[in-house]
Amino acid sequence: MQNYTVEIKPTNKPSILKFEFNEFLTKQKGYEYHNIEEAMKSPIASQLFYLPFVKTVYISQNFIAIEKFNIVEWADVQNEISEQLLKHMNDGGKIVDEKEENSVSKIPVTVYAESTPNPSVMKFVANKKLVLESAEFKSIDDAELSPLAQKLFHFPFVKEIFMDDNYISINKYDMAEWEEITNELRGFIKDYLEEGGKILESGKVQSKKTEAPSPEIDTSNLDDISKEIVQILEEYVKPAVASDGGNIMFKSYNAESKDVQVILQGACSGCPSSTITLKNGIESMLKEMLQGKVETVTAFNG
Repeated sequence: MQNYTVEIKPTNKPSILKFEFNEFLTKQKGYEYHNIEEAMKSPIASQLFYLPFVKTVYISQNFIAIEKFNIVEWADVQNEISEQLLKHMNDGGKIVDEKEENSVSKIPVTVYAESTPNPSVMKFVANKKLVLESAEFKSIDDAELSPLAQKLFHFPFVKEIFMDDNYISINKYDMAEWEEITNELRGFIKDYLEEGGKILESGKVQSKKTEAPSPEIDTSNLDDISKEIVQILEEYVKPAVASDGGNIMFKSYNAESKDVQVILQGACSGCPSSTITLKNGIESMLKEMLQGKVETVTAFNG
């Protein structure tokens, strides 16, 4: 039995609601169905069309979006739909017919290379979501749950790998220069994605080899100040760090010393300037937004 979870998310169109899962649902492409006849090759979409208010079903990557007719309000039916989808998935129900899923042998994918503030790290960005949460691999032993990372570690110059959303950051050994290896890595990643290669064994992964906390912070047991710090990091700091191919995670807060500890990953980890720059930037922000509650920020490399 599978262990799927689902989160209900609104869209910018009130008639459409997204049901977002913790795993990828499709391997290669998205699907759109307007009636039960079109949905014959999708067991889950066919099931949804038996609901009289379902107008259109969209299936892509890790979500199912439903457009409804105006005969009902989402508040009255969304929980019922969520339970129905979860039961289907956790009982091993199929999303689309396997022949339909595999009908396209190669999907066009765009991958471009982008430099980062860390001269040892290059960011490879795709035009599609790759993972549902960040994953960091320090060695091939860490990469047992990532077929793509395992293959990348076979390049002798690949030192560490960090994945998040639609990009892969690669930290190289000094034995090679980026101008010599960037095109080779970009081409390999592009071909791998176009052939439908698996990135992770599941949509999410937490390395068994690392002591770093999970990228999704459980705030239920945190004090109020720690919760505020996590919220500030998520809203103001993470987007900027992610644009450079890195990640930042809350580690701890000491109320007596007023010290905040954070962990830097990806391009930020080991960067000659990032520890000082980020530490000072975050420190100034937290001091200003949480006056009297934060004095110092200590940054650790992941």
